[in-house]
Amino acid sequence: MSRLGNLNPKSVFEFFEQLCRVPRGSGNTAGIRKYVMDFAEKRGLKAVCDRADNVIIFKEGTPGYRDSQPIIMQGHLDMVCEKEHGREIDFEKDPILPYVDGEWIKAEGTTLGADNGIAVAMMMAILDSDDIPHPPIEAVFTSDEEIGMVGAMQLDTSLLRGKKLINLDSEEEEVITVSCAGGSDFKMTLPVTGQTVSGSEVTLVLKGLQGGHSGVQIDKGRVNANLLAGRVLNNIRGNVGFDIVSVIGGEKGNAIPARCEIKLVSTQPQVLKECLESCLELVKKNISDREPIFSYEINIGSNGEHKALENPVAEKVINLLTCVPNGVQEMSVSIDNLVETSLNLGIFSAGISGVTAIFALRSNKEGELKFLGEKMLAFAKMMGMESETSGYYPPWEYREESTLRRLYREIYKEKIGTEPEIAAIHAGLECGVFAGKIADLDCISIGPEATDVHTPREKMNINSVKKVYEMVLELLKRSK
Repeated sequence: MSRLGNLNPKSVFEFFEQLCRVPRGSGNTAGIRKYVMDFAEKRGLKAVCDRADNVIIFKEGTPGYRDSQPIIMQGHLDMVCEKEHGREIDFEKDPILPYVDGEWIKAEGTTLGADNGIAVAMMMAILDSDDIPHPPIEAVFTSDEEIGMVGAMQLDTSLLRGKKLINLDSEEEEVITVSCAGGSDFKMTLPVTGQTVSGSEVTLVLKGLQGGHSGVQIDKGRVNANLLAGRVLNNIRGNVGFDIVSVIGGEKGNAIPARCEIKLVSTQPQVLKECLESCLELVKKNISDREPIFSYEINIGSNGEHKALENPVAEKVINLLTCVPNGVQEMSVSIDNLVETSLNLGIFSAGISGVTAIFALRSNKEGELKFLGEKMLAFAKMMGMESETSGYYPPWEYREESTLRRLYREIYKEKIGTEPEIAAIHAGLECGVFAGKIADLDCISIGPEATDVHTPREKMNINSVKKVYEMVLELLKRSK
């Protein structure tokens, strides 16, 4: 019995409900790969699968379209698996339980997986049909997008002939996304020998900062806890003596750190505490408009011997956190309010085991991303630290001329009555990977309204699915 009832378009929601029954968390895509491959086999459609669990299904064009250039349609198979506290579910085995709540589809106590299950469902509905006019379709179902676009990065795009790509991984119905950032991870390290010092340990915890996505929220003025640690340590170092035991902040390179813990040793712990409080009260006042719930804790521990950073390294740590490039580096002049280039010190760890700083670098332009990497390499050399770059993914640069964008914009205006927003995002999309592999690719990213994705509050608007699906069908019809 269907949990979603008789929703329209029926085929899309039927396929979506079937997808909900197949476990497909990132890193667990073998089952969903088999489901999609079986779907193709039952319908006599040519399909290929690679070792990364990507699937490509090919369907000939309908009469009148068979000699047209192929259209690539693309979405990802995996989903983020999160649940409410106390919810009993084994995401490796158990289904997602969708239900209708008014105008929305939600899931019982878990993420819904509309990101990006609705793309898969729409593509399967089109592939399953025999009455939808369309050019040849190359339907690409990528794996493990949520953990670094792993499938797209490994996909052999030489199997594809299409030069136009419709990505269905957007969650804003009124937006046509036309560009995204590329990025890489930059890591700086420094070995430490350490020294033994005497005094009382003083622990400072900076907390209550908003944090956020290092691409989407990088221009929102949110305070980076690691840089705030540098500001505080730099402010007090001329006023009271102390040694650094450790500085630890951030958990993910692509997230703005919301918390940092600093452990110091001083023979004047009370004076140190007062200096910290004086500095932090001023900081709190200055950032209250951006960080209204910022707070801190200072605790004095017992007196004794402690392992701490040697003085030259401690000075280097403070200088690094005070002077390191961070945040917005360039704004776009082509697209209003778009951050073009940025970086984020997402993880910082300094202690007797060594010093490590991990940054997320982003840019919507390939040349600027390369220059940012060179800039950070020069900074690391200046600091006397080793460095390495990893996790590169290419940007999707804005095209001045785009047939897909023009057609979809016309269709949207006809169907909805208003102009869609043309937008670029300062975050990674699989479109960037495809644009980096397929020369002269014309690409747009669209999708129905979904909110609170990646959380158990995720929900998808039913009417929006209907509208976007109708516009996709019309886009295929006009793509001769």
